[in-house]
Amino acid sequence: MPTKILVVDDEPAMQQLIRMGFRKPIRKNEYEFFFALNGKEALEVLTATPEVGIILCDINMPVMNGLTFLSQLRESAELRKVIMVTAYGNMENIRAAMNGGAFDFVNKPIDFPDLQITLDKAIEALIQLQEAERTRSQLLSAEQELVLAEQKARQLRELDQVKSRFFTNISHEFRTPLTVIDGMADQLRDEPERWAISGGELIKRNSQRLLRLVGQILDLRKLETGSMTTQLIQANVRGYLKYIFISFQSLAESRGIRLQFEADEQEIWMDIDPDKLMSIASNLISNAIKYSEKGAEVRMKLSKEQEVLQIVVSDTGIGIQAEQLPHIFDRFYQADGSSTRFAEGTGVGLALTHELIRLFGGTIEVASEWGKGSQFTVHLPIRRQATVQDPLQAMSDIWVDKKEEGEEEVGVSVPEAEDHHLPSLLLVEDNPDIIQYLIACVGERYQIQIARDGQEGIDKALELIPDIIISDVMMPRKDGFELCESLKTNESTNHIPIILLTAKADIDAKLTGLGLGADAYLTKPFEKAELLIRLEKLVELRRKLQSRYQSLEAPNPSEHPIIQKQDAFIGAFKQIVENHLDDPMFKVPDLCKEIGMSRPSLHRKVKALTGMSTTHFVQEIRLQKAGILLQSTDYSISEIAYMTGFSTPAYFSKSYKSKYGESPSVKRKA
Repeated sequence: MPTKILVVDDEPAMQQLIRMGFRKPIRKNEYEFFFALNGKEALEVLTATPEVGIILCDINMPVMNGLTFLSQLRESAELRKVIMVTAYGNMENIRAAMNGGAFDFVNKPIDFPDLQITLDKAIEALIQLQEAERTRSQLLSAEQELVLAEQKARQLRELDQVKSRFFTNISHEFRTPLTVIDGMADQLRDEPERWAISGGELIKRNSQRLLRLVGQILDLRKLETGSMTTQLIQANVRGYLKYIFISFQSLAESRGIRLQFEADEQEIWMDIDPDKLMSIASNLISNAIKYSEKGAEVRMKLSKEQEVLQIVVSDTGIGIQAEQLPHIFDRFYQADGSSTRFAEGTGVGLALTHELIRLFGGTIEVASEWGKGSQFTVHLPIRRQATVQDPLQAMSDIWVDKKEEGEEEVGVSVPEAEDHHLPSLLLVEDNPDIIQYLIACVGERYQIQIARDGQEGIDKALELIPDIIISDVMMPRKDGFELCESLKTNESTNHIPIILLTAKADIDAKLTGLGLGADAYLTKPFEKAELLIRLEKLVELRRKLQSRYQSLEAPNPSEHPIIQKQDAFIGAFKQIVENHLDDPMFKVPDLCKEIGMSRPSLHRKVKALTGMSTTHFVQEIRLQKAGILLQSTDYSISEIAYMTGFSTPAYFSKSYKSKYGESPSVKRKA
């Protein structure tokens, strides 16, 4: 189809001029022209022929001029391209036209080759515009279907995110005990007598943890498919639930949490499945303890109303945010899915609890206030049709010797280092079994300090300035990424090598850690040999830094980012000392003020980089400068002593001889 072009000009001769100038395209049916003598006529033409796509319009016309006409086209201007015609050099009109939405302009008298080029550009832009409009129309016509499709897609994305979070969390939950099991198996193989008892206990505890996790997932799958069966007995549910609740006493005490049990009646007889009721109660109690801090209280209260048992498990812990409450019983949902969540989990426990309660025709509700605690209320119908039996005898083998997570929290014993010259290692990890295993791996090679979360790790790193840090990523308060970023951007600690040791094995997490300055990123389960080599190489880097700065010579440039930062620090340190070289009253407190660090932090950093105290390093700089002056100037020894900040020539001579093995006078003669 030809491109339809409207020419708006009050000169009748323009029609003949246009037809002559474009006779070939007209003959080939490429262009079809329409004409109007002013803006008003042009609007009438457009109404009759709305498919006109290009408008060539003069500015100066009677009745309605070109600029007024252009303003009338604003609503439909996006579907057309308007080329304005004006007297040569009339920039005011040109500017007004372009501001009004014109595509381009040409000058009178018209240069047809120039007009052809302008038309070609306008037609190309129009074609693109029309194609876009056709696409938009198609999209608009299918809008309802797209909305539905988008809703389905959003639901699929949300499900995919839930599954992704679940597999990430389940991976973490599997990797952590597998790290302990795999690592302690190696320790038992290499040193069976030393690790026979404690190593076996670690392996047993973590294998049970894996079995519980697998059991929960399988149970949830059975509930989903309707293949879960019940083994009912009739028992005193009050006594059984009290037994389950008290089994968490040691765990609660180890965390400084009080337990309180209440019941309106001494005996409540009803049909129960001991295994499944244990699972329901244990999940609720362990969650209450898990998400409570020291000093909190966890309560279980039983009451009977008509033929319904009410079980209330409440705590004064961290609570659940209001927007998360509707989802906490969803499969694989975690109220806190961040890497700084208060406690580990997979999002299986509450979903399983909810489904088990439904299996018995019961209900569960939750009420919570963020920062103040949560309350879970379970209602179970009371029936008495099964045979009376002791629930502890009726429990299946999987529950024997098991109190869900009601084990006492494992204590961590850090061995006292016999050699105080060993490198210091800060271990930042919230899992006690992992801590114990890492101590087994590296305890004889390092002086170990422990931090149980990211914030404590940052605080201890600033306080101790250790030689090296091993940190988990997923921890309460602050995660390993935040720890890494905080320490690597702090002048006091940016020299400390950091190994991130984590169950987050995806490449994005690894790149994030390395991008924040981590010196190594190892995933659980890890090889002990690899960890030891990484540690050894990073400690070796610290020794190289000490050798680099002890000589006081300007070091060769390095491409290693850690060395570059420390070169800059030592350079700034030396420059401050040299700026006050002749001032014997310039002491370490003054140096701390200028460099912007506390005295303990500066001392520990200088000690780590040079092996010297701050005072000793300052004196080394002064003595080096004195040696240069002795050889390169004619100043007297007394003058040099005062020029390099020594209070007396005698003290200078004594210090110089102590360092170089010869007196300043001998150095001068040489």
